[in-house]
Amino acid sequence: GLYFSLLMKKAHPHYEITVFERNPADATYGWGIVFSDRTLEAFREADYKTYQEITRNFVVWETIETRLRGERLRCQGHVFAGIARRTLLRILQKRCEELGVNLVFNHEISVPPSFSEVDLLVGADGVNSLIRRCFASAFQPRLTTHRNRYIWYGTTCPFENFTFIFQENSHGVFQAHIYPFEGALSTFIIECDEATWRRAGLGEMSESESIAYCQALFAEHLRGHPLLSNRSRWLSFTTVRCRRWSHERCVLIGDAAHTAHFSIGSGTKLAMEDAIALANALDLCGHDISTALAFYELERRPAVESLQEAAQRSLTYFENVHRHMHFDPIPFVFRLLTRSGRVDYLDLARRDRRFVHR
Repeated sequence: GLYFSLLMKKAHPHYEITVFERNPADATYGWGIVFSDRTLEAFREADYKTYQEITRNFVVWETIETRLRGERLRCQGHVFAGIARRTLLRILQKRCEELGVNLVFNHEISVPPSFSEVDLLVGADGVNSLIRRCFASAFQPRLTTHRNRYIWYGTTCPFENFTFIFQENSHGVFQAHIYPFEGALSTFIIECDEATWRRAGLGEMSESESIAYCQALFAEHLRGHPLLSNRSRWLSFTTVRCRRWSHERCVLIGDAAHTAHFSIGSGTKLAMEDAIALANALDLCGHDISTALAFYELERRPAVESLQEAAQRSLTYFENVHRHMHFDPIPFVFRLLTRSGRVDYLDLARRDRRFVHR
């Protein structure tokens, strides 16, 4: 919502644009955000000033490390960058204020405004979107809740690369998805299947008990560093798909319109790319809102659905990772890196010939 607003205000300074946010300005409930090198190119073209600020605060890596049964395997050539979610919010809020976007915080909307009050209503309000619910008959959403459980922690333990850890105990198989994003801070997502989660008793544990269990489980890799909670709780991932993304003068972007499992990319990345596409469509079509919204969806939907298909394959892999735990480390990592279909043998050979040769 912030990114779309600043793009539109920059292109049309006379537009009156207001962002309503239910939380305080500095509130965020995640840790780091990951962007690929291709996403950064789109940011550079859309608004160079925010691109500069974002990249100035980046932690960049190009290696994926996998830890399995005491072995550490690395594959290079995967260029990604991480940034603190709070830092990104601050950059976008500052740019909105510079351009004259009206930001209203601590404002919960229970009923959306009527279409007579606005030229365009943008629902950038996440997985549990109020806007999507209010016009559900038009958007026709389909929400699928998946089997695995996951929890989103941070840690002060420094990780140099994107790191997968696969850890077994008497309760089952756990995997951690870890990446650096600011100084020595890293995001530390822990995932397991429903049966493992129940056997471990994690559903009955308090926040502190859950942290203690996970710290003990990954103690070898945390090296005495704590896991950090930010209202962290165990969740089941929900895939959101909508038959339509727009209705009259209302449009959905980001998680309100679609979600893709965190194992393949950032929801923030998708949402910001949506914002660019929507702003471009409105610039192209001028005051013809209905044509602009149709063009936005026509342009953006194929890319989103392609990523959602790859994310579904990745999600299915992690739901069934126990089936691969008997593999030797090299074929295990090869299967892990090619799980979504977006990277294959030839891609890996171009990225890291030595790894593929091994």
